[in-house]
Amino acid sequence: MIPQRHLFDIPDGVTYLNHAYLSPTLRAARAAGEQALAVSPWEIESAHFFADSERLRGRFGALLGDDAEGVALVPSVSYGVGVAAANLPLRAGDRVVVLEEQFPSNVYAWARSAGRAGATVVTVPRARGEGWTEGVVAAIDERTAVVAVPQGHWTDGSQVDLVAVGAAARAAGAALVVDGSQTIGAHPFDVAAIQPDFVVAAGYKWLLGPYSLGYLWAAPHRRDGVPLEHNWITRGGSEDFTGLVDYRDDYQAGARRYDMGERSNFVAVPMAIAALDQVTAWGVEAIAAHGAALVARAAARGEELGLQPTPPGHRASCLVGIRCPGGFPPSVAKSLAAERIFVSMRGDSMRVSAHAYNGPDDIDRLCDVLAGLL
Repeated sequence: MIPQRHLFDIPDGVTYLNHAYLSPTLRAARAAGEQALAVSPWEIESAHFFADSERLRGRFGALLGDDAEGVALVPSVSYGVGVAAANLPLRAGDRVVVLEEQFPSNVYAWARSAGRAGATVVTVPRARGEGWTEGVVAAIDERTAVVAVPQGHWTDGSQVDLVAVGAAARAAGAALVVDGSQTIGAHPFDVAAIQPDFVVAAGYKWLLGPYSLGYLWAAPHRRDGVPLEHNWITRGGSEDFTGLVDYRDDYQAGARRYDMGERSNFVAVPMAIAALDQVTAWGVEAIAAHGAALVARAAARGEELGLQPTPPGHRASCLVGIRCPGGFPPSVAKSLAAERIFVSMRGDSMRVSAHAYNGPDDIDRLCDVLAGLL
């Protein structure tokens, strides 16, 4: 893949290597949003509440094995994890396994649920230079009720082998809840091999969509649970506006019962459709290969500067964490930003994340400027 910078709203002179923070606006998504904003309220019909959200559900479902029926539209990862926690009740003595320094959206709900039930949250410590998988598998035993982990750690892209973890969880009778925010859309995700119970993903990172719209996937045996909200649109027969006063207890099919209220957002949903259309057009494999080559270049250049990147084989495709012995200067990110080079500092890592709009020149510019700051 050649760099696709022209498809994004990125000004000249900006070196953006912070995709794991927020995706730049895709021009096609902006156009879709502007077109949606031009629709007057008297032009909105009942079909607008359903057709686009179903198209979006199908787009995300295609990324997870062509399973639209398992997809719910949610506003955030924390909402999706909240759905999972509400449908995976804990008992006294149960354990929930998480990673050290895991993103809090997949921690807080479990901490609260465990505290109320007399259960325990078990934190797998970070092993420098190694993957997480061995530690996670070792932490799973007969007391484990839930394994709640990401596919790639948000601070440095270090991976969890979800196939191995999923097998260990099933052997222990535990559920697997995955935060795919830092991988899905830019790294392979095999639902059939992993067999998770719930998967959540923010839509504004590797899925190129707008903020405040994300996705929840529920396994077939988890689609008859209790939603967080009791809104009108997820109930059976909601397409018939004249019949909404005939209150019903049944839900729309599949995981739709877990949809957020106002899921039909008339601006954000068309933007997200355009975004996923572009992800699909490129293909996750091509995005992953392009990003992997760039972060490998960043890792190699970083090692030349005496830095310590997440080792190959232990990192996600488009994201690498680079550590500095003794720590980076506190002002390094601000100094880079002054040069219009953008990365994130996460924990003790400089997080470098690349996408289709980046090329080798972006990596070289980062490392050349960084060399003068160390």
